[in-house]
Amino acid sequence: MPDLLAHVFIAYSLATVASWRYEWFTSPYVTVVMAGAFIPDLAKGHLVLPDARVEQLLGLPFDWFGLHTLGAVICSVLVGVLVVHASERRRVFFLLSLGAASHLVADGLLTKPSGVSHPMLWPFTRLHPPTPGLYLSTDVEPAVLLGAVALLVAVVTKYRQSTAES
Repeated sequence: MPDLLAHVFIAYSLATVASWRYEWFTSPYVTVVMAGAFIPDLAKGHLVLPDARVEQLLGLPFDWFGLHTLGAVICSVLVGVLVVHASERRRVFFLLSLGAASHLVADGLLTKPSGVSHPMLWPFTRLHPPTPGLYLSTDVEPAVLLGAVALLVAVVTKYRQSTAES
C-alpha cells in the first residue's frame, strides 16, 4: 500500500507544479495525472483473481504482470482516452501518460535482488534496465517523504492562489 500511495503523491506533485506554469492545467487535470499513476498497478489484479484462474477462464496463457509494461500502459492509456470527449483526447493522453510514466520511473528505482528491473519497456525491448536499488516497494519511508513533498506543494499552491486573488 505505501507503494501505491507514493505513486499518487509523485503524480500529484508533478501535476500541481505543472499547473503553476500552465493556466489550462486545472484541478480535474491533476486528477487525470493521478489516475494515470494507477495504470501500471492494474497488474495487482492477481491479488483478486490469480493468473491460473484467469488462464482457466480464458483458455489462454495469462500473466497480470504484463500490465506493468510500457506496451500495456500505452494500451490502457488509449482506452482511457476513448472515454473522454474528442476535444480532450490529446490532453488526456498526455496527462495519463505522464502519470503512468512517473509510476514506471519510480518503479525503476526499486531494490531488486538481481540488480536489474523488470522488462518494463516490453514490447519495444526485452532489456532489464539496471536499478540503483533505492528502496523496497514495501518501505513506508518513501511514501512519508513524498507525502511531505505533496503537502508542501499543496501549501505553496494555496499561497500562490491567495496572493493572486489579492
